[in-house]
Amino acid sequence: MTRDEAFARVLREARVSRGLTQRVLAERAALTDNYLSLLEQAKRSISISTLFVLCDALGMKASLLIQGAENLADE
Repeated sequence: MTRDEAFARVLREARVSRGLTQRVLAERAALTDNYLSLLEQAKRSISISTLFVLCDALGMKASLLIQGAENLADE
């Protein structure tokens, strides 16, 4: 699994575990739900500023998402 694919999976799991739809998370982060969908499919790479915005909307630290993606990619 690539790092982008691992990040996409961890992002989706974080969203789902909080009971959020893509649309709701996208609205909270002032993003389009299409863009969020592309991130969760590993079809787009995330910028650092978008990472922080999404993590704020998820109520979590960016380091947790990154660490989760690193752990998954290393498996």
